[in-house]
Amino acid sequence: MARDGVINSLGFAKPPSETRVVVAMSGGVDSSVVAAQLASEGYDVVGVTLQLYDHGAALAKKGACCAGRDIHDARRVAEEMGFPHYVLDYENTFREAVIDEFAESYLAGATPVPCIRCNERVKFKDLLETARDLDADCMATGHYIQRKMGESGAELHTAGDPTRDQSYFLFSTTAEQLDYLRFPLGHLKSKAETRELAAKFGLSVADKPDSQDICFVPNGDYAAVIEKLRPGAAEPGSIVDVNGQVLGEHKGVIHYTIGQRRGLGIGGLSTPLYVVKLDVDRKEVIVGPKALLATREVPIKEVNWLGDSDFLAGGERRIAVKVRSTRPPTEAVLHPISETEAEVILSEAEEGVSPGQACVFYDRDSTRVLGGGWITGQRNARTLGHPNHRA
Repeated sequence: MARDGVINSLGFAKPPSETRVVVAMSGGVDSSVVAAQLASEGYDVVGVTLQLYDHGAALAKKGACCAGRDIHDARRVAEEMGFPHYVLDYENTFREAVIDEFAESYLAGATPVPCIRCNERVKFKDLLETARDLDADCMATGHYIQRKMGESGAELHTAGDPTRDQSYFLFSTTAEQLDYLRFPLGHLKSKAETRELAAKFGLSVADKPDSQDICFVPNGDYAAVIEKLRPGAAEPGSIVDVNGQVLGEHKGVIHYTIGQRRGLGIGGLSTPLYVVKLDVDRKEVIVGPKALLATREVPIKEVNWLGDSDFLAGGERRIAVKVRSTRPPTEAVLHPISETEAEVILSEAEEGVSPGQACVFYDRDSTRVLGGGWITGQRNARTLGHPNHRA
């Protein structure tokens, strides 16, 4: 038995053997190491893998986090380490909560981030509830992010390895969820450390490559997936400049993204042109000079606030933000509009700010993640276009 007052590595005042933890296992090296490490420490580990889309199609697909091959790998790790493992069919939930919105958002000209919605609506909602149903004390994942205890409770912090940090994809984690979640890899300084642990535990996935694609988007071909989900979505239309002059034709708005330069098929122009807006209603791809991609004013919806003070009552704040997962945080001012809406004013203009992407908030003076929201547009894009374009 644990001595009085002794806290185990997951933050509970009882022995690991009396602490049940559900580990969300994708079949990759990260979550496998989490499960193996906790099992080796004597915790009552239960591994759970989610089947998120058609199993038959998944078996033939490589490089996706929830494919049939990965379900097999997760089960094998559980067998190697001697803890129970379950596969839960979440296909309908995943389609309704993630895939359908992805398709509709993309068709509306946005650039969605389905991995965030999957964490928010499936892994950290339905799976977390399942973990509670299994009488688990907490749920652990292989995400590279840190949970630290502060004066007001659990806080979200960026990973020890900035190159692996996944805070952009976890901004919508609520305070209640954070109380229950654990991220045992968040403090590691490199992926090499994770693989060393996998080798130490003798895991069959120790050298397994990282997945690169969104699990249901083979080879990153978004348009092909949208055409399969929404037949007839790739309707042709015109490529026009900001004054409405037709410069060429396209095979479907879904083949383009804000900021795109290559593959427009409108060569021979003296000035390079970029996609600056997608007008789905008119089936138009609007192009313009690079300068039109820059914006400082970013409207936000569905704000999830993880700061200590009240979001709306706290008023204007100076923070740092990420407007794309691949960009470093930049200085900004956050203006709350309502409990779930805000406007972010960037200190320096950013290019390619796109509706459907996330804007994640960070404390300027620490590693703390303060939440974030979804980008609904950007000022330049909303004022572009000839008179017949939508505002």
